[in-house]
Amino acid sequence: MAGEPQDDCLFCKIVAGHVPATIVRETETTVAFRDINPQAPTHVLVIPKAHYKNAAELAAAEPVLAADVLREAQSVADEDKLESYRIVFNTGAGAGQTVWHAHAHVLGGRGLQWPPG
Repeated sequence: MAGEPQDDCLFCKIVAGHVPATIVRETETTVAFRDINPQAPTHVLVIPKAHYKNAAELAAAEPVLAADVLREAQSVADEDKLESYRIVFNTGAGAGQTVWHAHAHVLGGRGLQWPPG
């Protein structure tokens, strides 16, 4: 069910503390942690603690929680002193989503080209 922890979800396991992660920020509603395969000097994932399969589902069901994720992405950028950065939400396999739990990638610390790939 949307919003409920999923037993087979890696990010739900991180939220529950069952899988280790390098957590850089945590709020009542979100967790931010370093990506294990960073694509930039700063590559942090910001996730809602509630399980939604992608950003679109999250925004439709809980727009305030979606805003929390974006606010925390800004906080990550501020803490890493990023003047420029990118926030990416991959939605669907064709866009590169590999974990079916909504998450924002905060990327920065190097030049980021457009289009992204």
